Amino acid sequence: MASSVLAEGLYFGEGPRWHDGRLWFSDFYDRAVKTVDATGTVETVVETPGQPSGLGWLPDGRLLLVSMLDRRLLRLDPGGLAEHADLSSIATFHANDMVVDAGGRAYVGNFGFDLDAFMAEHGIPGLLADPGPPTAALARVEPDGTVHVAAEGMKFPNGSVITPDGATLIVAETIAMRLTAFDIAADGSLSDRRVWADIPGIAPDGICLDAEGAVWVANALGAECARVHEGGEVSERVEVSQPCYACMLGGDDGTTLFALTAATSVAAEAARARTGRVETARAAVPHAGRP
Repeated sequence: MASSVLAEGLYFGEGPRWHDGRLWFSDFYDRAVKTVDATGTVETVVETPGQPSGLGWLPDGRLLLVSMLDRRLLRLDPGGLAEHADLSSIATFHANDMVVDAGGRAYVGNFGFDLDAFMAEHGIPGLLADPGPPTAALARVEPDGTVHVAAEGMKFPNGSVITPDGATLIVAETIAMRLTAFDIAADGSLSDRRVWADIPGIAPDGICLDAEGAVWVANALGAECARVHEGGEVSERVEVSQPCYACMLGGDDGTTLFALTAATSVAAEAARARTGRVETARAAVPHAGRP
């Protein structure tokens, strides 16, 4: 199956979320959170100099957004952006994607190291080698903004989903080429860490969950989204026009697969040209869980 282009002229889209009848996403190098509707009309919601990434909402409807460069979680109040949490005690490099649960608790990943500098010196073989670059800790942010370490030793924790029952968190470990699952306790703490799926050849970036429990994965190493099942079976692939960095199921019936693509993820190159696109395809199984 191949995709079609809904919108283009972006820099680098990340963190897509279907919310209030529109797709919300972050455009890194416009330093803006944007939306796109079914006609392809793009609008800017809010700008932030710290470079937005992961998105989510508190139970009262206020937007939460990850501010990458200053490693903060921001909250969009009626009067503007305010700091919700300082992640710098946990995030050792840029903060990135996150998932927010039904109660407003957020799980936020971070790079753990300077990805572009490491790639320039070691290339992809060095990135994927064992032990490879430094690992990172996943942060847990309570609704009141208090911050805890949720899990340590993760290889570039990135896109995350929470199952509909709220009991399981699945995290994309991008440079380990795997999806890792945890049980979620009532207080938000994580346990029973396990490999949910090894997916060789797929570097999972953004992910989303469908109603059959499969995870759609944006492959940062390829121009595709892949539908992955627990254990690692890939049952479907959607071809997109360029490397894919995030995906989300949405639309009125939850079966539109949105893919955010760009020519490159290297910051110095991605910030120079508006190669980013929102592409769409039809999925057979609708969205489930969070985000």
